Amino acid sequence: MKQVLVTGASRGVGRATALELAALGASVHASSRSTFALEGCTTHRLDHASADSRRAFVAGLRGTALDAVVLNAGALVNKPFRALTAEDFHLMATVNWSAQALLVQDLLPLLAPGAHVVFISSMGGVQGASKYPGLLAYATSKMAMAGLAESLQVELGPEGFFFNTLCLGAVQTEMLAEAFPDYQASTSPKMMGFAVANFALNGHQTQAGQVIPMTKSNP
Repeated sequence: MKQVLVTGASRGVGRATALELAALGASVHASSRSTFALEGCTTHRLDHASADSRRAFVAGLRGTALDAVVLNAGALVNKPFRALTAEDFHLMATVNWSAQALLVQDLLPLLAPGAHVVFISSMGGVQGASKYPGLLAYATSKMAMAGLAESLQVELGPEGFFFNTLCLGAVQTEMLAEAFPDYQASTSPKMMGFAVANFALNGHQTQAGQVIPMTKSNP
């Protein structure tokens, strides 16, 4: 049975991905910053931006060999450029980029041979894709995140690990509704969760160190 970790799994794409993985027969460890329950999954509290939380989480999983990791947890700031503060940039850089890399570093002892690590980024992090007012800090942090898979594949690929970044288009999640109340996406969390789950289990058979758009349009 495949052992899979999904972060940011209390709602949206993360929740849908965890449920789909469980339906496919995987043993799913689902995490979120707050306590939650998810049918068919083992749930954990994890604030990936906190070193103490990461250490406690990894200690709790000691003895587990993860075949796949879906790093879905993230944050979004929607503000005009002139209103952005140093704290906004720090939050976006930490949650969407540097803490993701540090979590992978902490998880290395738990990765099974041939493990597949999938970063969930955004079409806003794809060079040349449409950018939108208010999302400058978010988009730039996601562009940095896109480089993680490429760089980690160079360093850790020779050890037998696989890293890819999926750049999702608009999905009708709670986060999207909070940031853009009037926008209706054509893709549901269930639809995207199905695609992400299957990629986590099988995508590394043909992809490594790639930044891959997953969208019907732009975004």
